[in-house]
Parts: sequence; structure tokens; C-alpha cells
Amino acid sequence: MIDREYRIPFNKPYIVGKELTYIADAVNRNKHLAGDGPFTRKCEKWLENALGCHRALLTPSCTASLECVALLCDLKPGDEVIMPSFTFVSTANAFALRGAVPVFVDIRPDTLNIDETLIAQAVSPRTKGIVVVHYAGTPCAMDEILDIGESFNLWIAEDAAHALLSKYRGRFLGTLGQFGCLSFHETKNIISGEGGALLLNSERLVKQAEIIRDKGTNRRQFFEGHVDKYSWVDLGSSFLTSDIVAAFLYAQLENAHRIVDARCKTIHAYHRLLEPLQDEGFLKLPHRDAVSTCNGHLYFVLTRSADERSRLIRYLGRHGILAVFHYVPLHSSPGGRKYGRTAGPMPVTDDLSSRVLRLPVYYGITDEEVCEVAAGVKRFFHEYLR
Repeated sequence: MIDREYRIPFNKPYIVGKELTYIADAVNRNKHLAGDGPFTRKCEKWLENALGCHRALLTPSCTASLECVALLCDLKPGDEVIMPSFTFVSTANAFALRGAVPVFVDIRPDTLNIDETLIAQAVSPRTKGIVVVHYAGTPCAMDEILDIGESFNLWIAEDAAHALLSKYRGRFLGTLGQFGCLSFHETKNIISGEGGALLLNSERLVKQAEIIRDKGTNRRQFFEGHVDKYSWVDLGSSFLTSDIVAAFLYAQLENAHRIVDARCKTIHAYHRLLEPLQDEGFLKLPHRDAVSTCNGHLYFVLTRSADERSRLIRYLGRHGILAVFHYVPLHSSPGGRKYGRTAGPMPVTDDLSSRVLRLPVYYGITDEEVCEVAAGVKRFFHEYLR
């Protein structure tokens, strides 16, 4: 079933400001619809100023940003990249496309992020980098992970698809490693339908990233007057974003803090309303520290079994509420078995991925709807199961 068949969908795309006005401006005033236009530059400058990264480049998706990272790191067949298995396929696929081997590491039970204590033992002579995923906008243990990267001379990429405007010890996620990858998919906090950004945290990466992003050409240098013509100079692809998409995105970025504040209010309400169920032993909720530091991207609960999760999803669905599970672990998928390998046992990933359930969170969900979702969860445990 799809979202529109539910009274309370899991997600609902929204207009929050001048999205349609800016799209009209792109068409009628700027007369620039292709990539790297005026609204693209506005979005990139917003990200650079707001987050403090050295350079931001808009891309068609977070997937495209990860693929740019794989090209920037000049991966060769047989090279290895360490990452969690509990993540979206793009995290691994971007590197497998270059012939690299994703090496899957188990996650922590409190944050569902990669377990930093297991990373060093996963390093081999073929390891080139580490990709961390900030699940639900909750930061990984970046100090420890950055130390590991330095010790083994590995690059660090942050898959921050969930994490725009989340912080780790005062710094924005996506700006701590060499690379940060953002998503503006319609299910994220700040949206453009499809869209992403690559954050570069070092000056030396910028020139090559611009070449990779623009089909392997030095066209950016030509337009800036640094060369008298542009040509094919390296491997790359079409990783540019239409300025129509950027126009929509810029209106969202102008309201980013308001959007995040509203979503955080929803997250905190769920946590407060469902804490009694945790006290009674029916559910496990996210750690309170994770709730307090996240950006309101999603709210999940852990049921006591996979069967109980399936029954709860069906129960809420019958009452007009769409709640959904999340990733099938990559190490257990056909692609993961074919292209990757595990660095050891994956008991936490196997267990929690079968029990995690996400509740509706979107900009514009009302207090009454949040209370209705929480009430439905409570009825399931207090009445339906008895």
C-alpha cells in the first residue's frame, strides 16, 4: 500500500516557503535550467556558510555524492572500504561500482551506528577508507573513528543522508571527515524531490571533485577564466543538478532551522508519550541522549520480536497509520554476499534490523496526529495483544 491510502502517512512532501516562486524565477528571470546555475550556487554557498565546510557541490542525490567520493579516492578492484551493514544500498554500491569490496562491521545497540570498537580489527592491507553512517541523525563516535583513520592512513567519508544540521561536539555532521554526503530526497528533512550534496573539507579535493562532477571535464575552470578551453581530462560523470531542483531546494534551506525545530518537537513528543511502554517492557526507545542531539529526521522503536513488529505494522495500518521497517542488512542481501564481506559476526545488526520500526515524522504533522499514532501503539500492546 502507498502513503496516500493512509490518514496519517509515514511521510508527506511539503512546500514551506518560496519554492514555486524560485522555480518561476529560474525559468523566467534567470533563464537557466541546466546544472551549475544561479540557484545551485546559492544552495552551495548556504551549505558552506551554515555548516562550515570548505566547499559544497550540489549533486543529483546522496548516491551520486558517494559515487563522487569513490572516484575521488581512486579506488581499484580489490580495494576495501569499511562500513556498517545496517544502511541503504547506496553506501556500499557506490564503492562496489569501482571494484572495491565493502567490508561490513556490526553496529552499536544504543545508536544503531557503526561500532567504533570493531573497526580497527576490520582493517587489512587492502583497506583504503571508512564510511560512517549517522543513523537517524545521531552522530557516530567520530573522535575515535578519526583517530583510527589517522592511525591507519585511511580517508573518512560521512554518509550524512539523515544528518543535515546534526552536530557532534559543536561541529556539524558531514564536516568532520574528508568527505560528507547529504540527501535532499523527499523523505529527508530538507527536500527537493531528489537531490544531494558533496561536502569537501579540504582545499586539495576541490579541483578534482569539480572535474569528476562535470563529466570529467575542466569546464568549471574554463568558465572561471583559468583555462582558454575545456576538454576531457579525467574520469567523471554527469553529477550536476538542474537549477529548477536547486531553486526548490534553496527555498527549503532558507527555512531549514524552522523545519528541523518542528521535526524535533515531533520526536520529543513521541519519546514522552511512549516512555511508559518502555518502562513496562513492551518497547525499547532510542537513547535519550540520541533524541536530544539529533535533527528530528526519524523516530524509531524496537519491538520485542520480528513477528511483533509485523503485527504492529498491520494493526496501525488497519487504523489508517503507516509505520514502516527499515534496512535489510546489506551483508544478508544477494548483492552484499556477492560484492562484499563481513569483518566478523553481526549479531546486533541481525537482531535490531528485524525489530526496528519507524513512526510517521514529517513537517506539518499535527500534535493530534502524533498523539493518535502513540495512542495506537499503546492500544496494540495494552489491548490487542491481550
